[in-house]
Amino acid sequence: MRQSVRIEPLNPELRFGVMADDSEQDRLLEEANRSYEEGDYEAAFAAYSRLADAGDAPAQAKLGDMYSDGQGVPQDDAEAVRWYRLAADQGDSDAQNELGSMYYWGRAVSQDDAEAVRWYRLAAEQGYASAQYNLGVMYGEGRGIPQDDAKAVRWYRLAAEQDDSDAQNELGSMYHWGRGASQDDAEAVRWYRLAAEQGDSDGQCNLGFMYRKGLGVPQDDAEAVRWYRLAADQGDSDGQFNLGFMYRKGQGVPQDDAEAVRWYRLAAEQDHAPAQSGLGSMYCEGLGVPQDDAEAVKWFRLAAAQGDAYGQDFLGSMYLRGVGVPQDDAEAVRWYRLAADQGSAYGQGCLGLMYRKGRGVPQDDTEAVKWLRLAADQGDAYGQSNLGYMYSEGLGVPQDDAEAVRWYRLAAEQGAAFGQSCLGFMYRKGRSVPQDDAEAVRWYRLAAEQGDSYAQSN
Repeated sequence: MRQSVRIEPLNPELRFGVMADDSEQDRLLEEANRSYEEGDYEAAFAAYSRLADAGDAPAQAKLGDMYSDGQGVPQDDAEAVRWYRLAADQGDSDAQNELGSMYYWGRAVSQDDAEAVRWYRLAAEQGYASAQYNLGVMYGEGRGIPQDDAKAVRWYRLAAEQDDSDAQNELGSMYHWGRGASQDDAEAVRWYRLAAEQGDSDGQCNLGFMYRKGLGVPQDDAEAVRWYRLAADQGDSDGQFNLGFMYRKGQGVPQDDAEAVRWYRLAAEQDHAPAQSGLGSMYCEGLGVPQDDAEAVKWFRLAAAQGDAYGQDFLGSMYLRGVGVPQDDAEAVRWYRLAADQGSAYGQGCLGLMYRKGRGVPQDDTEAVKWLRLAADQGDAYGQSNLGYMYSEGLGVPQDDAEAVRWYRLAAEQGAAFGQSCLGFMYRKGRSVPQDDAEAVRWYRLAAEQGDSYAQSN
């Protein structure tokens, strides 16, 4: 939850318990703000302290900021909370928001989402944009309050209409996903753009995504790259990863593996798991860097440890093949299962084959079919081909040529060589399809051109 440092004029209408007169108050306030803006925190702290000791709530809030951030004083969360509470109890919306964030993060107070919500609400109801955004987050996540997307949208909108870029980005996401509002990509783009044009890196990444996919705007890779680059140049790891992806694919920029590696690495070094997987794949294939299996494993493992399914898939395959690590079927199964349990079709297909062959697990055709079907139902050609084979041979399911042909065809039409070769075989033998040598040859040829040895021999 954000804890911004604010530079705002103190309210001249507040009463000051021991200040000499308005001119003295104004002089001290001007002095405090000027010193703070110039980075002279020691002088600012002295001036704010005098105002705060006289009971001025905005100055108390400002002291809370300085203790929170260690500006001109040793960093001290407990002291920050003390000053925030003094100001918040007087109704200062800045301090209420910041006190809410201290409860949200559990800084010098026991972590307490309900108490965070209480303080955010007090500030939000005064129209304070940051608190409105924070309250929207709490409704969106159901923290300290029942989850309610419609209420999240309401608070995001109030903040967004005050030009809060974080709220604009979140409101865009609610429209994109249809959460708490009717799904509307054009409206999502509108809010993403407002955030992006303020320099919000999340908004820039999301706007780039909309251009890349052609959602709410005409598809435009060059425009996607422009927005990704703006985010990446701010050090945003999502922007860096996405820009690396565009260079890898040559979309919106000339294809350049070395440049892809550069951006992947910048993101990966910030612990961006997909970028770590991407960088691992570049080392694995020797694209933009010298081929290095050990370095590939290093990056795959970092991604996999963060729960990245692609990293887990890749790491499982490295163990299966004994590349960059000692060959280990049980370890391959472990990583495939972690990916499969997250819904990775590749992991599910690989895990199915491990059960089919009894590698790293007891041989079990029924379990193999279960995992192959999960992959196939996601449209994975590898899973479809192998599920077709299980039906063709009656392994783990009743033998069924018609079902075999169905799955082979789905895989073959996606270009899977094994599926094409098997479909050719079914036409050659006339199994659940009319016998047709010409059709058999057509599918064999497609598979053979991809190097399928069985198809080449036929």
